[in-house]
Amino acid sequence: MSILIISKHLVEMAVEPKMSANHERMINALQELAGDDPSFHVMTEVDSGQTIIWGMSEGHLDIKIDILRHQHMIDVNIGAPQVAYRETITRRAVVDYTHKKRTSDTSQFARVKLVVEPGEENSGLIFESAVGSDAVPKEYLPGVERGLQSVLKSGTLIGFPMVDMKVSLSDGACHEIDSSEIAFEVASRAAIREAIAKAGPVLLEPIMKVEVVSPEEYLQSVISDLNSRRGQIASTTLRGAEQVVDALVPLAHMFGYVGDLHSMSQGRADYTMAFDHYEVAVSSSNNAGPDDAPPASMAMRA
Repeated sequence: MSILIISKHLVEMAVEPKMSANHERMINALQELAGDDPSFHVMTEVDSGQTIIWGMSEGHLDIKIDILRHQHMIDVNIGAPQVAYRETITRRAVVDYTHKKRTSDTSQFARVKLVVEPGEENSGLIFESAVGSDAVPKEYLPGVERGLQSVLKSGTLIGFPMVDMKVSLSDGACHEIDSSEIAFEVASRAAIREAIAKAGPVLLEPIMKVEVVSPEEYLQSVISDLNSRRGQIASTTLRGAEQVVDALVPLAHMFGYVGDLHSMSQGRADYTMAFDHYEVAVSSSNNAGPDDAPPASMAMRA
């Protein structure tokens, strides 16, 4: 059994140096920052070549950009911050898939039977092989895992990682000549896509626990604004002379909140925000994400 835990990074942002000559310096500086902060991550997208930084909040990434500009003296363009959605499944599904390919020179054969099931919250991705080596020899299992992860790392709805699901290889078959790791990788990739489609895939969005501390005269404005952000007010309590509003709000609607809050309260209200849980954002029945789902590419800004 192998387990892949998807990180809880909630916000991503594209970043590039204004001067291409500074690209290596920027990457080195970002990797240094990531080494000092386990909640900050840097990656390069294979297809686009974009450098993407991941963090826990918009403010978290803003601090890293500020360090780049003022401590490392690297001026950069950045993309608009984007929510790190996740994808999962809602029911069990079984797929028995056979890959056969014949050309004039070679042939490929691999059969895999996959069982996918929803997992416990925060369980990540669990892969388990319950098949005998006579059906799928051990040397082909790495190909099965590569095929699975190539799909699971980017999902099937709008390109976000799958989480909280279990995938079991329950049966299979091979050919003594035509089977290979590559054949099982191809079969597993096709099988997991078919299984996810049958298993009711859904999009998950991060929900944040937000606490706003405000003078009484701005309380109604604060509550109205949180409601407009799809917030659910949990409680309103008095703390000294201040009103404290606790709410659960989708992260997608919290970008720029610090400026909006200060504007509506003349700078007298403040807030804290922390991740609370992931929640289903939309059903896969229309195979589309929510209205505020991020685009496939991010426009850069100075």
